[in-house]
Amino acid sequence: MKVVVNQVEKAFKKQRVLSQISLTIDSGRIFCLLGASGSGKTTLLRIMMGAIPAENGTVTVGGTKVPDRKLLAEMGYMPQNDALYEELSVWENLKFFAGLHKLSRKTFEKKATELLQVVDLLPEKNKLVRDCSGGMKKRISLAVALIHQPRLLLLDEPTVGVDPVLRRRIWAYLKQLKNSGITILITTHVMDEVTQCDDAALLRNGHIIAKDTVENLIGRTSCGNIEELFFMDGESEMEAALC
Repeated sequence: MKVVVNQVEKAFKKQRVLSQISLTIDSGRIFCLLGASGSGKTTLLRIMMGAIPAENGTVTVGGTKVPDRKLLAEMGYMPQNDALYEELSVWENLKFFAGLHKLSRKTFEKKATELLQVVDLLPEKNKLVRDCSGGMKKRISLAVALIHQPRLLLLDEPTVGVDPVLRRRIWAYLKQLKNSGITILITTHVMDEVTQCDDAALLRNGHIIAKDTVENLIGRTSCGNIEELFFMDGESEMEAALC
């Protein structure tokens, strides 16, 4: 599903969080929003899924203007903070969210088993969420976001707290999803993860200061390393490096 963000702005209590954000995410691509905490990444994701309104500007998903309830069935959203039911088991959480999307029992069991294998939690499927570690909850949340087989994935720092081996497995699975035509938007502040994506936008203080394919962004830095972008002082210096 193609996503078009046009001149989106947002403020909370007169504090400007997003300023004239415009970007296009093509179908079947992995798009990265890269920025430090407080740069506006999470706010933009919430606007894109229709959870909060934009002050100005528009977002369209698959040609439909957000918010639209019909789009919710096409989206999978993983927040930074888990939104799970602590008194239910891992399996029961997946079953509950699958039920909201009216998955058949056969489809649910097949998909849940597949996802729990990806996030390395199948042996723990009967464990109560309240007894799971923070890293495990992140992995459950990712499985929940994928359980209804969405066409658009919005993932807010999905691999934070995940060990390197499992992180590689998750990225391999995300690339499989991309190859099947699913559009993926991921936020991160981990610079090496950007290289796993097709396209990226760099956010600083609510502004997009650069956007391009990841290959082009890296090529436009003096040292050919995207980390250079985050060790510059001030927006003007970063913008100069990207000209």
